[in-house]
Amino acid sequence: MCGIIGVVATTAVNQLLYDGLQVLQHRGQDAAGIATAESGRFHMHKGSGLVRDVFRTRNMRSLTGNWGIGHCRYPTAGSADNAAEAQPFYVNSPFGLMLAHNGNLTNAGQLKQDMFLQDLRHMNTNSDTEVLLNVLAHELQAASTKYQVDAEIIFKAVAGLHRRVHGAYAVVAMIAGYGLLAFRDPYGIRPLIIGRNETEEGAEYMVASESVALDTLGFKILRDVAPGEAVLIDTRGNFVSRQCAERTMHAPCIFEFVYLARPDSLIDGISVYATRLKMGEFLAEKIKHTMPHLEIDTVVPIPDSSRPSAMELAKRLNLPYREGFVKNRYIGRTFIMPGQMQRRKSVRQKLNAIAMEFKDKNVLLVDDSIVRGTTSREIVMMAREAGARHVYFASAAPPVRFPNVYGIDMPTRGELIASDRSDEEIRREIGADALIYQDLHDLKAAIRAVNPAISNFEASCFDGHYITGYVTVEYLSSVESTRGGPARPFDEEGDGTQLDLNLVTSE
Repeated sequence: MCGIIGVVATTAVNQLLYDGLQVLQHRGQDAAGIATAESGRFHMHKGSGLVRDVFRTRNMRSLTGNWGIGHCRYPTAGSADNAAEAQPFYVNSPFGLMLAHNGNLTNAGQLKQDMFLQDLRHMNTNSDTEVLLNVLAHELQAASTKYQVDAEIIFKAVAGLHRRVHGAYAVVAMIAGYGLLAFRDPYGIRPLIIGRNETEEGAEYMVASESVALDTLGFKILRDVAPGEAVLIDTRGNFVSRQCAERTMHAPCIFEFVYLARPDSLIDGISVYATRLKMGEFLAEKIKHTMPHLEIDTVVPIPDSSRPSAMELAKRLNLPYREGFVKNRYIGRTFIMPGQMQRRKSVRQKLNAIAMEFKDKNVLLVDDSIVRGTTSREIVMMAREAGARHVYFASAAPPVRFPNVYGIDMPTRGELIASDRSDEEIRREIGADALIYQDLHDLKAAIRAVNPAISNFEASCFDGHYITGYVTVEYLSSVESTRGGPARPFDEEGDGTQLDLNLVTSE
């Protein structure tokens, strides 16, 4: 998923970028990087690890200048540490560009081949961010005359990029001699928001993945970057924007609201916290109507992102809400960690049960979602070991049945517990006495209740519908093959759950 930030300030920007990445750390723990500019020169430092580990005082001192970008990386293919793929990326032609991005390009392979054969551009990593950077560089070169750059040329280049690139992308880029460029894919899948801060020296601007970065650094929210829109802020603080896509659809990633974003964020005018409360409300109604026989003593959240849903569910069912697990905050998020064995081991290190909240009780555990099932299985076992009489499990999201190709690390069906199992089979697999999933229409209704203006969502991991198009069975198979092959091969004559994909093959 990744976190990105870009700032044009009136004073040194390195501390702002560092602090912003710390706030966005939940979006990626694999690597981090910052690039700044001063007197026509770029300065950059990046490396593997958490923000606090990548940057030292000597690194920060070298990041001079009053504008720059930052990135914290989340490996969308579950890859191991690779410092070469830390962002931002740099290319010196035609003007000198730095770029960082959040998302995933579904035609990166074809673009890479086209650029090598036609655009005569070489790439040195497997990162689709480097592909995106070179597409932008090529389009800028094609749009410019006499190698001069202005807003008109930049907007034309972004429009060209939109025509060539498929997938999800929110981007911050630095153009030497001009300023900060930010843009979002025509579907607005990945989030990007703009803030402004008034100072005695003039206006400062920030663009970031989530509004929490703006809040904590004293910037006031202006608005979200619209799908397909490009925003330009020159080094003097002049702000201009333009719609650069021929066709747009506002369809934010629904998983941002379920799990990825911080609860104190606003995304596309939607409070993440308010949506999670609504998810608990809808889930409580489903339990009332479909499982009224359950004798539940307490409702226990699986920290942290399920807390709002669990609290509201307990309130609606008139049940006690209890904190049954203590979280060790010095262990990384298990969802991000590559490798099933590493995830299983980290669950026990990350969570510890409070025995008095489980002993001789019928407990309803509430989680934000069930992806691979590893965490759920271990937590159910922990509740039983702590003395629970019955353990029921509720998910605030529907079953994750399909690969995600837009920047979330769930691309292989063999890793998804729900890819070819019924709800009853999943219940047995995780060891729960009952399993309740949120319905997809209720999940969408929960978010629309907070902002009725949003009518579409990117929900492919739940329904198999890939809204950007050009996602074929062959593409999904190729993604899986790069990870060692699927546990359950694609089958054109499948049983309706294994390959019931509503694939959109063209726009």
